[in-house]
Amino acid sequence: MREKGEAMQKNRLEAFSDGVIAILITIMVFEVKAPTGANSEALVSIIPIFFTYLLSFLYLGIYWNNHHHMLQLTRRINGGVLWANLHLLFWLSLFPFTTNWMRGSGFQSLPVAVYGLVLFLAGLSYSLLQGTIIRADGEGSSLRAAVGSDFKGKASLVLYLFGIAAAFLVPLLAVTFYVVVAFLWLIPDPRIEKHLAAGARE
Repeated sequence: MREKGEAMQKNRLEAFSDGVIAILITIMVFEVKAPTGANSEALVSIIPIFFTYLLSFLYLGIYWNNHHHMLQLTRRINGGVLWANLHLLFWLSLFPFTTNWMRGSGFQSLPVAVYGLVLFLAGLSYSLLQGTIIRADGEGSSLRAAVGSDFKGKASLVLYLFGIAAAFLVPLLAVTFYVVVAFLWLIPDPRIEKHLAAGARE
């Protein structure tokens, strides 16, 4: 009965997280307004709007994808995991605000830096959630074996910090750092994919 209860908790956590991310994407797409004109110049004028939406959409998609894979390797859910997951969702919920501010400011230094700060804190909170799950699973944690030293996660946090610093010098360079991190995570973590495949064969 205990295993069934744990599975139900995990399903509820995943369903709730999926719903929040879906709502955030919906909020962001509402901010993408159609151009007022009917010519190519009007279409070109919304490129910055579409770019910022695409970047934040990619980030939310990356978190959704990796969150899903992480939970597939999760055996136990406790109160700490639930709060750590809410902590992650809090920072993700700020994506629409920081996206709109960065775009509306014309990529000025402070909004670009704040966008990077939220990306950094979301990445940090994901790492904290990952660590909380590993501790909850205890010895023999499949997630621990899969993530190892988590070099890509740590490298991403460093790149975010470089981006935040660059925002006060060359804001578009900061955005380039954010784009690079997104591309690093576009493909689901192969370490987790490998463990999931091994588990399916057993």
